[in-house]
Amino acid sequence: MEDRKKRKQWTTSTDHDLYDGLKNLSSTTRIAASKLLDEAIEDLLVKYNIIQKEDKKNP
Repeated sequence: MEDRKKRKQWTTSTDHDLYDGLKNLSSTTRIAASKLLDEAIEDLLVKYNIIQKEDKKNP
């Protein structure tokens, strides 16, 4: 329950193929799509030097 207090709900839209790929990956890995998105966003923030790689919370 503590994890939910640190989360922000938001709405976005994306390419259909990207959405389908994310849902398939989530189903295959049994990792929640929201957790996969957290990881992807962190990777982008590292790429653009917003955060440091060692500060990532997700693998």
